[in-house]
Amino acid sequence: MSETLHFTKMHGAGNDYIYFNCLDSELADPAGVAVALSPRRHAVGADGIVMICKSSVADAKMRMFNADGSEGKMCGNAIRCVARYLSERVGGVGDELTVETLSGIKRLTINRDEKGAFLSVSVEMGRAILDGRHIPVDADGLIRDYPLTVGRKTWDITAVSMGNPHAVTFVSDTGRLNLERIGPLFENHPFFPDRVNTEFVKPISENEIEMRVWERGSGETFACGTGACAAVVASCITGRCPFDVPVTVRLLGGTLSILCRSDFTVQMTGGAEFVFDGACVY
Repeated sequence: MSETLHFTKMHGAGNDYIYFNCLDSELADPAGVAVALSPRRHAVGADGIVMICKSSVADAKMRMFNADGSEGKMCGNAIRCVARYLSERVGGVGDELTVETLSGIKRLTINRDEKGAFLSVSVEMGRAILDGRHIPVDADGLIRDYPLTVGRKTWDITAVSMGNPHAVTFVSDTGRLNLERIGPLFENHPFFPDRVNTEFVKPISENEIEMRVWERGSGETFACGTGACAAVVASCITGRCPFDVPVTVRLLGGTLSILCRSDFTVQMTGGAEFVFDGACVY
């Protein structure tokens, strides 16, 4: 039996999701909805869906599902959009709020100008995980500039978890990469037991990097918040960027500002934009 689903399309730095207000009741089949609505030319089109749900420990809970229907633990761009949605469309929620995720409770701040207009959202992303088995990868300890053969080439990777696993590799040119071919090889490599998100990073200066990302379950996306965080953490621990200084991350869909502190806690700041409201039959 079909039903009409009301949604809001939002994006953070071009990383777009379909958001459902599930504070009263959750979707019965979120994985199926994600698969049905995410195709770009045959449906609404998105990198996946996000349910904004009730939480007993935070202002709300975020559940996100990738375009292939797999549930993700955390999405940095999506959680900024959740924060803005809650602050501006749900009564009783202010500009300082908390959101529960499968990677823990995240604290967020809405940044506004002197007239109250929205500027950005800052998220305390927590401490980066650098121990191989806890990321997880199939190796022990710090995985820094680790040679890994993917396809017919050996890449130096630095592995980081920001609540989900990331493999960061530094390249001289991001534009020439064939991510449609390389991305799935990384994502499904046996070195990564839970699959992996892969960031291809070009250093520009000590406080600026350029990045393309292949996300597990979604393919190449215009941006990945946790991936940008992982890229800056990797840049810091390999000596390419300094700790305790904001780094600008340039992605296909926009820019993010990432601060990696010397204790490996990370703050992310970036936009969160409403695109349109709609309804569909599922």
